Amino acid sequence: MLVIFRDLFAPPRHMILLVIAVWIGLALAEKRAERHGIRKDDLNNITLYALLAFIIGGRISFILQNIPAFLKSPFSIISINPDIFEPFGAIASAVIVLFIYRQRKNLELWSTLDALTPFFALLAIGLGLSHLAAGTSFGKETELSWGIELWNATRHPTQIYAALASLLIFGLLWLKKQSPRPGILFLAFAALTSLSQLFIAAFRADSPVIANGFKQNQIFAWIALALCFLLMELRIRQSK
Repeated sequence: MLVIFRDLFAPPRHMILLVIAVWIGLALAEKRAERHGIRKDDLNNITLYALLAFIIGGRISFILQNIPAFLKSPFSIISINPDIFEPFGAIASAVIVLFIYRQRKNLELWSTLDALTPFFALLAIGLGLSHLAAGTSFGKETELSWGIELWNATRHPTQIYAALASLLIFGLLWLKKQSPRPGILFLAFAALTSLSQLFIAAFRADSPVIANGFKQNQIFAWIALALCFLLMELRIRQSK
């Protein structure tokens, strides 16, 4: 019985990496929150509530889609197994909570997103490293000298590619001077991240191909990139 509970609640290594990324990202975001007109208390609260909504919403969404399985094993509902998670429900929950809190506190949307950008950037780095620790988001087989042994083959270290790209993006945005137009910092982060994922997806082996050789991740990256450029143009015109 003790072994069962130990396995049920023992935090995996990749989850620890994400927790560290969240902690560092929030600390860095706090340092620059006030320059965007956001109080540290509001930044901490909105991050905490959004994270809780992300975790709980992702779990509930997965459970609702797999009710028969959980009826057979109800204790698995409280397991910290990261596989019991549905990302779209998690993101939707976090976004809803973020908008509710922002509206109740009368926070400006684009300034809030700019203040949270260091947090998002560190989270992206942690996500790449957590995928490496878990062996997920793995790359195609390769004969290159920097390939890693994973799943009985030498593969492109796409997790490391993603972490390094996110680190470079964080460095560029951290050193960038503050834009007089709220929202440009966040949109630049989103555009650069989409661009990096567009290229990294070409080396991944676990992304489904859906149209004319294009991978699903690449399609999403193209859409996100186009949306970022459109919103940037709108922000610049509104500022003028």
